[in-house]
Amino acid sequence: MRPRVTLVLAIVAVLVGGVMLVPAAYAKLAGGNGTGGVGGGEQVPAPAPTAPATPTLADAPVSVNFEGEFFSWALMDRETGTVTGAENMTQTSSTESMLKAWIVADYLRQLGDEQPTAELKKAAALAIRNSDDDGANQVYRAAGGSYVPQPGGRPDPVIARAIQICGLTDTRPGSVPQYKGWWSFTEMSPRDAARLGDCIADGRAAGPTWTKWLLSEMTKVAGSVSKQSARSGGGRWGIIDGLPATIKSQGPVHMKNGWTQLAYDGNWHISCLAFTDKWSLSVMMRYPGGSGLSYGAKMCAAVATQLVAPQPGAALKVPQQPVGKL
Repeated sequence: MRPRVTLVLAIVAVLVGGVMLVPAAYAKLAGGNGTGGVGGGEQVPAPAPTAPATPTLADAPVSVNFEGEFFSWALMDRETGTVTGAENMTQTSSTESMLKAWIVADYLRQLGDEQPTAELKKAAALAIRNSDDDGANQVYRAAGGSYVPQPGGRPDPVIARAIQICGLTDTRPGSVPQYKGWWSFTEMSPRDAARLGDCIADGRAAGPTWTKWLLSEMTKVAGSVSKQSARSGGGRWGIIDGLPATIKSQGPVHMKNGWTQLAYDGNWHISCLAFTDKWSLSVMMRYPGGSGLSYGAKMCAAVATQLVAPQPGAALKVPQQPVGKL
């Protein structure tokens, strides 16, 4: 019996000693004195949480349920000058009233430091804010525009200056026979329209004296799709409706849309343009008149929404913090 008792006592002694050694051994491995517990040793600095990205518009896949003859869009990153967009972003459509932003800019730049007459300044403001046709025509004539087709199919002086000053590569006079010489039928691609927005924003279009005034007017565009008349209409819709508050709160959004339902083909011709100090976006389309103006407005808004980066509700990735180094 005694050998068995001796064996039992030896086992007990080993177990007790082991229990007492475990904390000391762990403390030595942890580099501490045994009093720090878990994490009581050398700590690895925790990586700083990733700051939320400032919302903006960036290139991304765009999918819309569009039914019509033509649909395209283009986005310029104004910090890099890169233009991305739909595969057909170099194809053209009529600008309609979107071109009024350039017409006003071209007239003002030619003034330099001079002041326009009160009548012309009011006409310019109405052309932007209310998309007033009579005001735009008045400014167009003052800028040197011609309603007569130019020899050899060349653009008239106002449009030619847009091509030269803003570096437009796809823009040309309208080709519909009964509307040749009309500025509203100027053919422009979404890529060129995005470039036009950048040209207005950086001051090339209106010049140093008048750019601030024009940009301010382009934030005051008024009226909805339901507020339309024969010679003017509400144009505050489209891209701006697709922007979240997190983008609109960063600074002013400048805009000018163009829209007409044309008798010669029965289509709505829609040209949406909006830009900020970070980006310039254009959406252009043609679709059957029966779909209404609101259909085009929603298409423009849908493109803008899909280009928001990061997308609203995107999970913020925060690295896990390690407990300590063993």
